[in-house]
Amino acid sequence: MTRAAIPLHRRTVTFSAYEEDRGEISVEAELRDERPWEEPPGGVVHRMVLSVRVRLADMVITAAEAGMRDFPHAECPLIAPAFDGLVGLSVAAGYNRAVQERFRGVSGCTHLHELARALGPAVVQSAISARNRHAPDPSANDPRSSAWVMNSCHIWAPDGVGPRKLEAGWRPGTGPRPVPELGTFEQRSVQRPERGAGNCATSHDAAADDPRPTAPHSAD
Repeated sequence: MTRAAIPLHRRTVTFSAYEEDRGEISVEAELRDERPWEEPPGGVVHRMVLSVRVRLADMVITAAEAGMRDFPHAECPLIAPAFDGLVGLSVAAGYNRAVQERFRGVSGCTHLHELARALGPAVVQSAISARNRHAPDPSANDPRSSAWVMNSCHIWAPDGVGPRKLEAGWRPGTGPRPVPELGTFEQRSVQRPERGAGNCATSHDAAADDPRPTAPHSAD
């Protein structure tokens, strides 16, 4: 595909997450629209920011602040306080629906609304990073800790490879990325000796060598 040397438009959306006190994280989102062909070069059309604090225990937003650095109309920033309405929303359940009900269309700003929707997945990934960072032994992670990502994509379908890898012994936060294919874990599971198998064999051999008569087996 051929393309011109100077892009027609450039949109950049970034997220940065930080650990806070009281078991919370903060996530800062920024949306930036540029027209590189404009004079002066690099004319910025939109630059919107949205920051939230989230309590990790229940994934509820405890603080929110929206701001506009570059915008097309002088009145644009007047809508920013409306996004304080993110406070109290749970990122873990019903988040997208709640955001659309509160901020879609004339109730908000197109670009801040887009940032608010995109914050959900970014917060989830940030929470996973926080938990993995402080896990004393990632290999001991309880597989049930991944329950909150179920049905989020084809990997985490009820019969997807994510749950099947967990069943085969994979623990989130361990090993290389990308996580190897399912067959790798299934093969390890087959090769792993069953607990107590050696002891059972030893006991059976010992019983076979014992010359003493044995009691008849019961029918049950």
